[in-house]
Amino acid sequence: MKKNLTTSFVVFLIFSVFSCGKKAINTPPFTISKEFKTDSLTTLNVHISTRFKLKQLLSIASKIKADSAQITNLEIHYLLPGNTDISAGDNSFYALAKLLKPSEVKATDTLKDDAENVYRIKLIGLNAEKAKKLFELKNDALIGKNIVGKFIDDYNHTVIIPFRDSLDKKSNLYVIELDSTSKIVSATVTLKVTQEGVDKYLVSQQGDYITIKNQVLAQFAADGLGVPFNSIKAGY
Repeated sequence: MKKNLTTSFVVFLIFSVFSCGKKAINTPPFTISKEFKTDSLTTLNVHISTRFKLKQLLSIASKIKADSAQITNLEIHYLLPGNTDISAGDNSFYALAKLLKPSEVKATDTLKDDAENVYRIKLIGLNAEKAKKLFELKNDALIGKNIVGKFIDDYNHTVIIPFRDSLDKKSNLYVIELDSTSKIVSATVTLKVTQEGVDKYLVSQQGDYITIKNQVLAQFAADGLGVPFNSIKAGY
């Protein structure tokens, strides 16, 4: 009996050592909103709640692959709150993950899941730490102003801050953009135009405009056919 107990304890100890050597990563919540298919690629739009780290993004990719074993050519676009499914350019999503074929794997590709699937993951947007620093920036132009929201421009690595001035009888919407040193890189007095019940704030003479609704700032080009090239939720 004593021998059996000793053997059981040794086996338990071995399993404990191996389990402690590899930390389990809980897959954070996510939702798949869109699927785009071509003959050579399946692209998924995946909405996430915040600026996750690389290991968390890998965990999500692994979960999707495990649930969709038939997909061999997979690419994932991770969207932050406020990002839209229909937009243009890499700056419209936070990160990109691509499942690699064995023939595509290089020595530098070290991101693997438990099933030995290999991925390349690229952070296109700013990570949580850098975004936090941008949110904390101050500038004298904002003293005493009524700030509408703070929006991270992941493409330009700036923070966009629309505000109103209580001393302005016209109640104009002003927009400034700060870089990482708190320097103003753009400053605009917008012109409000209401079309079909939508308040549009013109930011250029060419007709480029922004909208702000439900704490989401959307940016539109004059010739963009009403499709935002960027859409950002305040605080992300």
